[in-house]
Amino acid sequence: MSQNESESQLVERAKVDPEAFGELYERYVDRIYNYIYYRIGNHHDAEDLTARTFFRALDHIDRYVDRGVPFSAWLYRIAHNLVANWHRDRSRHRLVSLDGLLRLSAPGSSPEQEVERNEEQEALLEAIRRLPPDRQQLLILKFGERLSNAEIGRIMGRTEGAIKSLYHRTLIALRDDLRSRGF
Repeated sequence: MSQNESESQLVERAKVDPEAFGELYERYVDRIYNYIYYRIGNHHDAEDLTARTFFRALDHIDRYVDRGVPFSAWLYRIAHNLVANWHRDRSRHRLVSLDGLLRLSAPGSSPEQEVERNEEQEALLEAIRRLPPDRQQLLILKFGERLSNAEIGRIMGRTEGAIKSLYHRTLIALRDDLRSRGF
């Protein structure tokens, strides 16, 4: 993308130029993959769903209309729908990836400390999985993607104030859930 070309110009060019779509892909593939991976916890399926997200976007880019929100919001919505279908197809059975937990070992900690830490992390992951999908999405975008409330609002189709409120209620729900389970 040239310095003077805006994202909306690049998207318009991508409707007729596959190279421009390739630039959009390069810009967003890691963010979309991370979003999907955090929702499903499985690298293989996350790669597959990421590819399907971009295939679907390429297939429908001619129908994309710039409504003043980032192009990424459209990609996240496609990814969100594919993840929802993935969960529905698996009767809401989620695979738990231990990759992330194993990489989080603290230097110099004892095996007992690691077991306790892993139990706490697993309890937090389970509590997050018990949240409604919109709250899971909020946490992934907030902590996984490090997006602002305004950016999250554009992706989720809500106001910044609504996102702040949802975030506050989500943290309270997580705290209460963990306390009720002894954490």
